[in-house]
Amino acid sequence: MKVTNKTICLRCGGKMSSIGVTKLQLGKASLVFGNWSNLLEGALEVEPYECSQCRKIEFYAKGQTGSAGGTPQTVCPACSESHDFDYPKCPYCKHQY
Repeated sequence: MKVTNKTICLRCGGKMSSIGVTKLQLGKASLVFGNWSNLLEGALEVEPYECSQCRKIEFYAKGQTGSAGGTPQTVCPACSESHDFDYPKCPYCKHQY
Protein backbone atom coordinates (compact mmCIF):
# COMPACT_ATOMS: atom_id res chain seq x y z
CA MET A 1 0.00 0.00 0.00
CA LYS A 2 1.34 3.40 -0.99
CA VAL A 3 1.46 5.98 1.82
CA THR A 4 -0.05 9.36 0.93
CA ASN A 5 2.08 12.48 1.22
CA LYS A 6 -0.13 13.81 4.02
CA THR A 7 0.73 11.03 6.48
CA ILE A 8 4.51 11.56 6.71
CA CYS A 9 6.15 14.67 8.17
CA LEU A 10 8.52 16.35 5.70
CA ARG A 11 10.89 17.45 8.45
CA CYS A 12 11.30 14.51 10.81
CA GLY A 13 9.47 11.62 9.11
CA GLY A 14 6.94 11.34 11.96
CA LYS A 15 3.27 10.47 11.60
CA MET A 16 0.98 13.33 10.51
CA SER A 17 -2.65 13.38 11.64
CA SER A 18 -5.53 15.60 10.56
CA ILE A 19 -6.67 18.20 13.09
CA GLY A 20 -9.89 19.10 11.29
CA VAL A 21 -10.97 21.42 8.51
CA THR A 22 -10.85 25.21 8.74
CA LYS A 23 -11.17 28.25 6.51
CA LEU A 24 -8.34 30.73 5.95
CA GLN A 25 -9.57 34.23 5.22
CA LEU A 26 -8.23 35.72 1.98
CA GLY A 27 -7.63 39.42 1.40
CA LYS A 28 -6.51 42.13 3.78
CA ALA A 29 -7.96 44.91 5.91
CA SER A 30 -7.77 48.46 4.61
CA LEU A 31 -7.83 51.87 6.31
CA VAL A 32 -10.86 53.09 4.36
CA PHE A 33 -13.09 50.01 4.31
CA GLY A 34 -11.73 48.12 7.34
CA ASN A 35 -12.53 44.40 7.15
CA TRP A 36 -15.30 44.70 4.51
CA SER A 37 -12.90 44.14 1.61
CA ASN A 38 -11.51 41.15 3.50
CA LEU A 39 -14.98 39.60 3.73
CA LEU A 40 -15.57 40.06 0.00
CA GLU A 41 -12.41 38.13 -0.90
CA GLY A 42 -13.78 34.87 0.52
CA ALA A 43 -11.99 32.06 2.28
CA LEU A 44 -9.93 29.01 1.35
CA GLU A 45 -11.00 25.74 2.96
CA VAL A 46 -7.94 23.82 4.20
CA GLU A 47 -7.21 20.68 6.18
CA PRO A 48 -4.30 21.13 8.63
CA TYR A 49 -2.16 18.11 9.57
CA GLU A 50 0.03 18.04 12.71
CA CYS A 51 3.17 15.95 13.26
CA SER A 52 3.03 13.86 16.43
CA GLN A 53 6.82 14.14 16.92
CA CYS A 54 7.99 17.66 16.00
CA ARG A 55 4.54 19.35 16.21
CA LYS A 56 4.91 21.13 12.82
CA ILE A 57 1.70 21.82 10.89
CA GLU A 58 1.11 21.39 7.13
CA PHE A 59 -1.93 22.83 5.32
CA TYR A 60 -3.61 21.07 2.39
CA ALA A 61 -6.40 22.49 0.25
CA LYS A 62 -9.56 20.58 1.10
CA GLY A 63 -10.28 17.76 -1.35
CA GLN A 64 -7.01 18.10 -3.25
CA THR A 65 -3.95 15.87 -3.02
CA GLY A 66 -0.80 15.38 -5.05
CA SER A 67 -0.91 16.54 -8.67
CA ALA A 68 -4.67 17.24 -8.44
CA GLY A 69 -3.82 19.98 -5.93
CA GLY A 70 -1.72 21.81 -8.50
CA THR A 71 1.70 21.22 -6.90
CA PRO A 72 4.27 20.12 -9.50
CA GLN A 73 5.46 16.55 -9.06
CA THR A 74 8.98 15.09 -9.19
CA VAL A 75 10.31 11.54 -9.24
CA CYS A 76 12.79 10.45 -6.57
CA PRO A 77 16.05 9.22 -8.16
CA ALA A 78 16.53 6.68 -5.35
CA CYS A 79 13.13 4.92 -5.17
CA SER A 80 11.34 6.22 -8.32
CA GLU A 81 8.24 7.34 -6.34
CA SER A 82 6.44 10.51 -7.43
CA HIS A 83 5.89 13.26 -4.83
CA ASP A 84 5.45 17.03 -4.51
CA PHE A 85 8.35 18.99 -5.99
CA ASP A 86 8.82 21.26 -2.93
CA TYR A 87 9.65 18.45 -0.46
CA PRO A 88 13.17 18.75 1.02
CA LYS A 89 13.48 14.93 1.05
CA CYS A 90 11.61 11.97 -0.42
CA PRO A 91 8.71 11.07 1.92
CA TYR A 92 9.05 7.38 1.00
CA CYS A 93 12.78 6.57 1.19
CA LYS A 94 14.07 9.78 2.93
CA HIS A 95 16.51 10.59 0.07
CA GLN A 96 17.90 14.13 0.63
CA TYR A 97 17.93 16.48 -2.39
